[in-house]
Amino acid sequence: MDVFSKKKRSEIMSKIKSKDTKIEILFRKVLWKNGFRYRKNSSKYFGKPDLVLPKYKTVIFIDSCFWHNCPKHGYLPKSNLKYWRKKIERNKERDKEVNRHYKKSGWKIFRIWEHNVKKTSLAIQKIKQYCFRPQL
Repeated sequence: MDVFSKKKRSEIMSKIKSKDTKIEILFRKVLWKNGFRYRKNSSKYFGKPDLVLPKYKTVIFIDSCFWHNCPKHGYLPKSNLKYWRKKIERNKERDKEVNRHYKKSGWKIFRIWEHNVKKTSLAIQKIKQYCFRPQL
């Protein structure tokens, strides 16, 4: 049983941002300082990546621990378990579909967990290694 009414729960859920979250902004600032230019939340690309580096054929997704069921911090709410299990499982399936699409298209895909955003230097290092590697 939810502690909020349906109307109140709907109001709460409507305030959850899907773009320009604190973790995205933090990561973008570091990426920009490292010389990367990107497009953000472009619906032109499959799966609407958080960041696209078209020059390097690279997409970046910054995944929330809750919405994408992080192995370290992911959990299911105790109320309405059937709904949440289905919702989170569909998010995970969609992530796999998106990964397959970009791999098949020859694009590099980076998925960064919310809890790793504060450790951006490692992620940036991996992106640099991929983007600035010598082309054969």
